[in-house]
Amino acid sequence: IITRALWDRVHAILRVSPRTRANRTRAGTPALLRGLIFTSTGRAMTPTHTRRHGKLYRYYVSQEVLKCSPNAASVGRVPAGEVEAVVVDQLRQMLRTPEIIVGTWRAARLEIEGLTESDVRVALDRLDPLWDELFPAEQARIVQLLVARVEVSRDGVDIRLRVDGIADLVRDLAERAPHTRKAA
Repeated sequence: IITRALWDRVHAILRVSPRTRANRTRAGTPALLRGLIFTSTGRAMTPTHTRRHGKLYRYYVSQEVLKCSPNAASVGRVPAGEVEAVVVDQLRQMLRTPEIIVGTWRAARLEIEGLTESDVRVALDRLDPLWDELFPAEQARIVQLLVARVEVSRDGVDIRLRVDGIADLVRDLAERAPHTRKAA
């Protein structure tokens, strides 16, 4: 009924433990907001995906949907690409605001000798064009540095930043581009 080659491939897959296969699948599926995204009721949302006709569809699904019922959740599932784009866009906008720049400078200047407010502005400005060139794992690391929590409700998305994370990011960016720093 099926070819020997197909039979052998299927059995090779089945010989690998289900846990190992699941870990490989999760590692191959980017989830920028893993561990950060919650419903407005405080329930965690889990990254998941499905494939239809060879196309990958990614979602974040509420634990209420997974453990209770689809009707129990205030927000059942959200498209991963859309909510991730909203968070990244908001981060880009927030990192340009004078309040964030000054707050970051105040936090980072204690650890980086000679750091000026202008240095912080330049470092944060560098992130925007660099973002699309980063690997997904590096983008996720930056989001983990900057975001404390993302809450999704029917009314929208609430993003809470980590100010200390922004200072860490400025330090990383300053170390990668020492020519932008002024001599002390």
